[in-house]
Amino acid sequence: MDIKKDFRDFSVKHLGNNGLVTDQYMGMYGPTNLTPYIMEERRLNVAQMDVFSRLMMDRIIFLGTGIDDQVANIVTAQLLFLESADPSKDIQIYINSPGGSVYAGLGIYDTMQIIKPDVATICTGMAASMGAVLLVAGEKGKRSALKHSRVMIHQPSGGAQGVASDMEINLREMLKLKQELYEIIGHHSGQTYEWVEKSSDRDYWMTSEEAKGYGMVDEVLQRNTEKK
Repeated sequence: MDIKKDFRDFSVKHLGNNGLVTDQYMGMYGPTNLTPYIMEERRLNVAQMDVFSRLMMDRIIFLGTGIDDQVANIVTAQLLFLESADPSKDIQIYINSPGGSVYAGLGIYDTMQIIKPDVATICTGMAASMGAVLLVAGEKGKRSALKHSRVMIHQPSGGAQGVASDMEINLREMLKLKQELYEIIGHHSGQTYEWVEKSSDRDYWMTSEEAKGYGMVDEVLQRNTEKK
């Protein structure tokens, strides 16, 4: 099974994603050629693939960048592809993201909620803004963070210009988005809407232990000291 080729075909032919963007995201033609490649010995040959494709074989998605429309399209395609490959096995998303577009992030969020596999989320480094929303949206009991990770929630930000009526429209939309995000965080964390609103008024940074106490994650992953 060539998972890179299969995923590329699924992403481009079935979901309509741009082929070049898909290739760049998967590390096939990285602009700085820094994407690591690994050699894997198989029974009849030795295969070379980029590390992200190898992780996909283990049903692992790595979200290690800001969230925009292109990134969201690829992550959504990865989720749908892994569901089609085996709807009974969990998917893991490792998150190290400063956040980004709310609309793009909500597309990933909704996909996580409707697919059949449980989606486990792991924060490694930072899950801020929309990244924190995706972190808390993982399957309850399967959300975790590494020891020195940071989680940050805040109210959505944006700007508007033009005539007054257009600015009023944008303001109403911003308030709707804020309400939706607070409801999502409250639903998955177990916190009240009022507390989420109060704590998100400004940047609210949490250590991994604080994020566990808030309900953003269920477990803080640490090295097993008993391991020989």
